Amino acid sequence: MNDEPLVLGIETSCDETGIGIVRGSTLLVDAVASSVDEHARFGGVVPEVASRAHLEAMVPTLERACRDAGVALRDIDAVAVTAGPGLAGALLVGVAAAKALAVGLGKPIYGVNHLAAHVAVDVLEHGPLPEPTMALLVSGGHSSLLLVPDVTGDVRPLGATIDDAAGEAFDKVARVLGLPFPGGPHIDRVAREGDRVAIDFPRGLTTGRDLDRYRFDFSFSGLKTAVSRWVQVRQAAGESVPVADVAASFQEAVVDVLTRKAVAACRDQGVDDLLIGGGVAANSRLRALAQERCDRAGIRLRVPRPGLCTDNGAMVAALGAQFVARGRTPSLLDLPADSSMPVTSVQA
Repeated sequence: MNDEPLVLGIETSCDETGIGIVRGSTLLVDAVASSVDEHARFGGVVPEVASRAHLEAMVPTLERACRDAGVALRDIDAVAVTAGPGLAGALLVGVAAAKALAVGLGKPIYGVNHLAAHVAVDVLEHGPLPEPTMALLVSGGHSSLLLVPDVTGDVRPLGATIDDAAGEAFDKVARVLGLPFPGGPHIDRVAREGDRVAIDFPRGLTTGRDLDRYRFDFSFSGLKTAVSRWVQVRQAAGESVPVADVAASFQEAVVDVLTRKAVAACRDQGVDDLLIGGGVAANSRLRALAQERCDRAGIRLRVPRPGLCTDNGAMVAALGAQFVARGRTPSLLDLPADSSMPVTSVQA
């Protein structure tokens, strides 16, 4: 009989309703219902729309996950849920659902940190995390460098975005170029036909005093503005905009900074393993350049498959299973949904 913990994870921090079920470090199912199409006409995620979509999708997605995994709710050993950070209303839907399940089933509940879950999900793909691991998390809301001695209790921030996150910059530049929302996949696709050295866009916080003060921090606001102005100048002059070249050059500027700082952080901390997670980790150029630079530096690179990089319930279940396996005390039933939950608080 398998004695590994069977954990159900719930993720509702933004616009995906994710339900994941794992047994130990084995993924049984990863069910996701996305409301991205409902946000596309607004050019970004609308919190109230996201919250309502979670309410509508929660029960059907939960039922689908159990059916596909061949698991009954009574078989679950624990419930894990994203407690933060994220959109307050969206988080509340997931936390309320998790509490109801925990009470109804008489099972422990673990409120987990969304960012730590993005790190823990790689256990499902590549096995136990080396301790310590360096984690580069890049998404629409976060660009973070984290030293992770223990994903269940010791996550140390080394750097973060001071303005626009990488994914946010992708969305805004896509809008400038007339590409659909969300911008990341479309820029990645168009950039494959472009010249990534055609335009020398700026690399924020990589030189002089900025590098001294913000060694492992990120800034993409200036890059976004530079792209917008470059396009405006061309349009004002009546010239066509080479969308593929702009997309490729912009993308190269982003991934150059991300990978350069991640490798530098590994060297600085004496860490031999780099994990890249978050939605932008699905970007093909980021993966390729990270592999090149890690190979040259003698660093082992871990990147989950694209489906596990975006927000999902599997990552929450994976972290919850780590808590259970290590005997961590469950969260209290009055655990809050904390939209600004710091990454140093791995568990609510």
